[in-house]
Amino acid sequence: MAVAVSLVGIVASLIFYRRTQQQNTRVYAAIARLQTGVLTQQKLMDRSHLALDDAQRNPSPANNSEKLQLQKQSQDLKSQIAVSKTENSSLLQNQLSVVKERLRRLETEGKVAQTIIQTYEPSVCLIHVLVGFRDRITGLKLRYVGLTSTGEPVADEHNDPILGITGNGPEVHLDVFGTGFLVSDKGQILTNHHVAEPWWNNNDLLKEMTDQGIEPVLVEMTAYFPGVSHGLSVTTERVSSDTDVALLKGNFSESKIKEIVFADGHRSAISGGPVVLLGYPTGLDAILARTGEETLRSIATITNGDPKQVVEELARRHLIRPVVTQGHIGDVLPDKIIYDAQTTSGGSGGPLFNSEGKVIGINFAMVRDFGGSNFAIPIAYGKSLMKP
Repeated sequence: MAVAVSLVGIVASLIFYRRTQQQNTRVYAAIARLQTGVLTQQKLMDRSHLALDDAQRNPSPANNSEKLQLQKQSQDLKSQIAVSKTENSSLLQNQLSVVKERLRRLETEGKVAQTIIQTYEPSVCLIHVLVGFRDRITGLKLRYVGLTSTGEPVADEHNDPILGITGNGPEVHLDVFGTGFLVSDKGQILTNHHVAEPWWNNNDLLKEMTDQGIEPVLVEMTAYFPGVSHGLSVTTERVSSDTDVALLKGNFSESKIKEIVFADGHRSAISGGPVVLLGYPTGLDAILARTGEETLRSIATITNGDPKQVVEELARRHLIRPVVTQGHIGDVLPDKIIYDAQTTSGGSGGPLFNSEGKVIGINFAMVRDFGGSNFAIPIAYGKSLMKP
């Protein structure tokens, strides 16, 4: 048996190396740019600090800030009315009425958002997808050729990790994070197709890799719900081949997580209507950026920067909870809802709520550097995927 295994390994290596070394180098470099697994403690700390700095430099619009501005406008107008002449009083009163109406709407939307958060935050999970790679011809897994004394992959002159399909180094893994939400008492979760299968409809780097015979494979998928102290294994039940929607399934019966309610009817999403989005934009980075420096250092030390262990440690400490953003619908099309509640990568698969606290869509895309155009798939597409 040992001889047979050795012969298979030799034949596999010969087949694989029929490709030019230039092809191999290019493909491996592409994968190396994608993967983020095998982080050192210091790299984990650095990434978290960068995420925190970015959040402080680019704060998302906050309703409290807008509310303060409107309150100041209201006071200024009242002061002007008190000293104005009769002919100006009517115009100022009209302006004050507009400001008061905007304040009333803002306060109402804020109350709706708070209700949604209190009711459904525990039902929105962080999804961790672990992707591996294998040679399509031989089936052999892609590995690091070795690790340095500090635990980092051995790198070439360009500082790219050296990879191969032979040797005893650890397998190359790509850590992908997304958002999902519980939608039935059967343990079903709705998310995006590109979260469940990160290589689906993906970028040029993955295409270059697959063109050269290296294919991605799902290693494992785990859901982390707020308040649950460990990850829960999930599998893909169904994916849509036409739209960016996937249905996952897991056993959450002991966790007592509440399923999220869908909106009904075509008028549930209306242009100009307020929306609330829950999700995990930037994945682990945003969660770590919200933790204190001492906690962050403790997590980095305990986990040695391994993403799987980091997210498990965050769950154990009950530090996983979604980010909440608010906005308004810009347009409603047959296959998408356009809105301005801010998000970014990692927020894919998050539920978009209307003013009634019901889900009208599943976040799936954004226009980078322009917060006014984010996109959700109407929830009807998710409902159809759930049908037997």
